[in-house]
Amino acid sequence: MVNEPVMCTRDLGYSYRDKKVLECINLSVEKGEILGILGPNGCGKSTLLKNLNRNLQPDHGCVMVDGEDLAGMRKRDIARKVSVVPQSNEIKFAFTVKEIVEMGRMPFQETFRDSGIDDEAIVREAMEQTGIMGMADRHINTMSGGERQRVIIARAIAQTPDIMLMDEPTLHLDINMQFEVLDLVRDLSRKRNLTVVIVSHDLPMVARYCDRMILIHNHGIHAMGRPEDILTPDNMRTVFNIDAEFGIDDRGEKTVRLYGAYRP
Repeated sequence: MVNEPVMCTRDLGYSYRDKKVLECINLSVEKGEILGILGPNGCGKSTLLKNLNRNLQPDHGCVMVDGEDLAGMRKRDIARKVSVVPQSNEIKFAFTVKEIVEMGRMPFQETFRDSGIDDEAIVREAMEQTGIMGMADRHINTMSGGERQRVIIARAIAQTPDIMLMDEPTLHLDINMQFEVLDLVRDLSRKRNLTVVIVSHDLPMVARYCDRMILIHNHGIHAMGRPEDILTPDNMRTVFNIDAEFGIDDRGEKTVRLYGAYRP
């Protein structure tokens, strides 16, 4: 892995009206790594993610991508570097799978211009990599949650981004689909040297797949580093109010064993 930050924040702060949500957030994301941002509901994880692609603008501080401040970039130029897999994958209109994935090419297309040969090849590759090529003509509103999530990830991949931001990507999936989706994300990250930032409250699931993690608590970064270094009993009690233990299973996978609510 090349230790070269592709995204960072500098003293980022954000408030909703008079309510402080984030304060003095300083983080960096390296090329090709999977970074998890974790914390309990309402701690500001999704707000941070929205600042990372300028859906929200920080009250102070900045977000840098490849050394350039997002505040000075056009939305189209941001979309060429950063793709987003949102928390909800509900799509109410009867688009086909291929039509949804083709939407990932929009930042690269001029107004009223048809898709070109390169766009078609990129869309096909994204569908093949996510295992949905055989579903190309199906309508997305007839698909299961796990199938839809693969389509949304394919759309994000079709943007050919350097960074993919994912907001609670396993929230509405059954346990088998959670593993399938995150296995897919890890595989894509390794094959494409794609940087992935995952926001979640699912500590055991995301810890399994992340190279590094950030724990959000009291509006700021409580801990940042490798899962094995920061998922200490004290940190998990402070941030999640649980008794838990980090470990490595017989297959070499990272695990978090949960014992229950912390009772001081």
